[in-house]
Amino acid sequence: MPNPSTKLIYIMDPMCSWCWAFTQPLADWRKKHLDLTCDYIVGGLAPDSDQPMSQEMQQSIARIWHQIESQTGARFNHDFWNLNTPRRSTYPACRAVISAGNHVEQGREKMSYAIQTAYYQQAKNPSDLDVLLECAIHIGLSESDFLKDMASDDVQNQLANELEAVSRLGVGGFPALLLVTENGYEPLSLGYSSAEKLETRFQRLVQTGLS
Repeated sequence: MPNPSTKLIYIMDPMCSWCWAFTQPLADWRKKHLDLTCDYIVGGLAPDSDQPMSQEMQQSIARIWHQIESQTGARFNHDFWNLNTPRRSTYPACRAVISAGNHVEQGREKMSYAIQTAYYQQAKNPSDLDVLLECAIHIGLSESDFLKDMASDDVQNQLANELEAVSRLGVGGFPALLLVTENGYEPLSLGYSSAEKLETRFQRLVQTGLS
């Protein structure tokens, strides 16, 4: 049996509700494959905006949260919709993930989880800089480094480059988990998946030598 690749690419957005649902299955599956490294790439669901989200969109996303709960068991704090003025703006959270990766070991993964926890469990709005700063400090970033990054051209350029990379990979939705192979990339999951399905797909790739 050929040796499997030791590299994964995880394409996600920290404010993607299906990515939140995928967090636990991915963590459970990775515990079985501690040799696999995983690079987080931000997908950027929605650009910067100061405009409040329409009531129609709020209701649509709120329904999706209930749908995800019923299908996956992931839990959401639905008070979010009453406690905040939601905006369709995920680029700030993506830049926060990039900043964390620049300063903290496993920073992208840690920041993604901190943002998801604030959003989906604590009903805070990660479109707001103060919420992202709270997450950054929680995982060990300095306030000065984080705020400098969030306003920097370098981090903005990193985001633009990653959005372009996601487009080149042909990934149109999140989450997406790719296994790096000698010939390119093989998807382990395009969309939500259970840990069991990830393992089945991974073993199939190993058996066929694609990894």
